[in-house]
Amino acid sequence: MRIELPEECNVVLGMAHFIKTVEDLYEALKNAVPNIQFGIGFCESSGPCLVRSEGNDEELKSIAAKYALELACGHSFIIFMKNAYPINVLDKIKQVPEVCGIYAATANPLEVVIAETEQGRGIIGVIDGMKSRGIETETDVKARKEFLRKIGYKL
Repeated sequence: MRIELPEECNVVLGMAHFIKTVEDLYEALKNAVPNIQFGIGFCESSGPCLVRSEGNDEELKSIAAKYALELACGHSFIIFMKNAYPINVLDKIKQVPEVCGIYAATANPLEVVIAETEQGRGIIGVIDGMKSRGIETETDVKARKEFLRKIGYKL
């Protein structure tokens, strides 16, 4: 399944295990980056098996709920965010007690490999971005370092 990202957006895809995950993820994101805009979709895999959604941006919340329903994989969650990078929120997400793991955190094109049985569906893995084309040159190293400084992640 292909995940299409809105412009200027990043996505985090993960697995958790409890109905309150969607609210705890909301708090974790808001505490990590106060001006973050985000939407969360969380798949419930027992009881009514609903997609639970939260967020502070209605468009991103709607997109997250839509993709969560399309995924329909166990207790998976998907977060679409703007005004923050995954590096700003991953530690907070991982500290949420229900979070079992993260499959991807990216702004790249993303494909999710899904398996389905009689019981349900599960995420096998992800394809994050494109295939590597070679090893960086000195020019590439210079460009990488300049980019990190331009966006404020290195001095």
